[in-house]
Amino acid sequence: MAGHEWRLVLTGASGGIGQAIATALAPHCASMVLVGRNAALLQALGTQLAQYRVRIVQGDLTEDATLAQVAAAAGGLGGANLLINNAGANDFHAFHSQDADTLRGLLETNLLAPMLLTQRLLPQLRQAEQAQIVNVGSLFGYLGYPGFAGYCASKAGLRGFTQALRRELLDTGIRVRHFIPRATRTAINSAAVDAMNAEMGVPVDDPQDAARQLLDFLGGSAWERKPGLKEAMLVLLNQLLPGLPDRAIRGQLPVIRKHMPQ
Repeated sequence: MAGHEWRLVLTGASGGIGQAIATALAPHCASMVLVGRNAALLQALGTQLAQYRVRIVQGDLTEDATLAQVAAAAGGLGGANLLINNAGANDFHAFHSQDADTLRGLLETNLLAPMLLTQRLLPQLRQAEQAQIVNVGSLFGYLGYPGFAGYCASKAGLRGFTQALRRELLDTGIRVRHFIPRATRTAINSAAVDAMNAEMGVPVDDPQDAARQLLDFLGGSAWERKPGLKEAMLVLLNQLLPGLPDRAIRGQLPVIRKHMPQ
């Protein structure tokens, strides 16, 4: 799809990656519907992008009223042909003591909300000659990791949903795709996660890096993007020889437990 033809719906637009995506994609969009929970940050982003055709929707995507607002906003701008399900939540915590409401929130935000919004916007996406649905996932959707049981479950579910819907829509003009950024420096990570990543030497990207990678991905043909060769090999190894990652992660457990809330 050439520039200035995208009619974008972007969730999680008030977060770090979301703001960077909106800024990077704005010059390539005919219109943008920016969705998030933080009204102040959304309004500031809308002001920053005032030269573009932008609509703001603040609300909870697990609520029908918010879904209806998003669909109405997109419909009023000619109908969406690019949906980026970017909104996400995380909670680094020992599973045995993790709050039940937190677990529900992870599943609702990371899995249920993208499913509900995608379903609501499918009639508009079908009207477009070509359309894309991009679900922003995580390497932890492939690789279970201590302290992230709920998050891993939600992102594995999102990957499964993406692949199933992609195959369901293979005979349409809608491409369903899965974008996995590397660890990124945003507020979704707690101070404990940042400290653990620093001690373990985990590479962390800036939000602008993730946005540039997504922009490149949109112009390509692959259904999925993993962060890099090392990460792709780790996923393959985890699938074929899971005992090897088991041993490596077991060796990391003292550092993980040092930082993991109990």
